[in-house]
Amino acid sequence: MTALNSKPIAIDADVSGERWTLGDIDELAKIIAMVTIGQADHAATIVRKLKPQQPIISMQQLYAQARNQMNLAGKRPQARFHRDGFLFECISWIAAQQNASRRTYLKVPHIKATTQGMDGLMIELHSKKPLVVNSTIFEDKCTENPRNKFKSEVLKTFSEHHRHERSADLLSTAISLIKESGMNGSHATRAAERVLDVAYRTYRAALTVDSTFNTAAKRSSLFKDYTDLDRITQQQRVGATFVVKTPLRDWFDLLATRVVLALNQFETDYV
Repeated sequence: MTALNSKPIAIDADVSGERWTLGDIDELAKIIAMVTIGQADHAATIVRKLKPQQPIISMQQLYAQARNQMNLAGKRPQARFHRDGFLFECISWIAAQQNASRRTYLKVPHIKATTQGMDGLMIELHSKKPLVVNSTIFEDKCTENPRNKFKSEVLKTFSEHHRHERSADLLSTAISLIKESGMNGSHATRAAERVLDVAYRTYRAALTVDSTFNTAAKRSSLFKDYTDLDRITQQQRVGATFVVKTPLRDWFDLLATRVVLALNQFETDYV
């Protein structure tokens, strides 16, 4: 069984949609556990090729640090939002990996839950040529107020990218990803030029929602004002929703607990 289910879903004429639902929570926890011990590239191979879920490198310190990241005991209340944000960023990354091609490269989720910066970037290269055919900028928000987060934070960030106010960060991240294809620095830099052209760009906003977001009209209301990003098509504005049926923070507590169980099992089996 897959960790995460993802399917296209209707929103409106301006926004294309994706709907994510939980597949198997233990499979999801194992992949996230791999990311927390610094082995996201290996986790990507597992997601894409459905290889056995086991770490390549194991040491006690890796597991101790990862468990600490999941554990909220004695920490400030803000730590919960950072942790849940990290977990949701991993979910977003997994959803993208599940549909990635051989020539698709993704920014690794922030290992530290408190790290700031671009949530995610996906670069798709031409199947044979050293050309970027599309770049996708991710903004992922784990929230009980998805409409407010979209309007006040996600759209604000996307608008800054759309006005080329974050071009240096975008370009630098893109070059690093393109180099994973085997291109050297100068060739990768030239190939990355297209990430600055909105004609080759997609924006993907991912938000946690409850089960009431079950109609196109409700989703359209959620992603209202996406057209502030002008001069692009419906397919370049993606609204992704991750449906959480139980209270949001309780569900992420459960996921964090399962991640710790996966870490414990990995440590028992491989250290």
